[in-house]
Amino acid sequence: MTDEPTVAEQDLIELTADIVAAYVSNNPVPVSDLPGLIADTHAALCGLGSLTSTVAEEKLAPAVSIRKSVTPDFLVCLEDGKKFKSLKRHLATHHNLTPDEYRQKWNLPSDYPMVAPSYSAARSALAKTMGLGRKPASVKKAAKPAQRKKLGLKLS
Repeated sequence: MTDEPTVAEQDLIELTADIVAAYVSNNPVPVSDLPGLIADTHAALCGLGSLTSTVAEEKLAPAVSIRKSVTPDFLVCLEDGKKFKSLKRHLATHHNLTPDEYRQKWNLPSDYPMVAPSYSAARSALAKTMGLGRKPASVKKAAKPAQRKKLGLKLS
């Protein structure tokens, strides 16, 4: 067995050195406190690896029940419990999720709505009154114009 640090340990040592050097260059630190600062920084960096595993093991709990998240007038975000007419933009900007990722994360069916039912119906009615989604009425082709009489001089 060798005393050389592994790649991960070497990375932690380099990160510790960089962080401590940056801190010491901007803050007055007594020389006697440097070993403690280095040890604390290294311990904090080592502890980061164990934190990610505990966060991943934590079971997801929605802000509201899935059943109550869909109402006629709004949808409730399962991430933070806020009410919206449309979830798509909120998910993208605040939680960095696509609708499919959101459905998968919360084990929702593929037909789970991203827009409140009443809002969807109102927008649909508006589109229908504007005539959107319909093929244009077929325009009858104009009949060929009748042959015009030639006006001119007859030369015989």
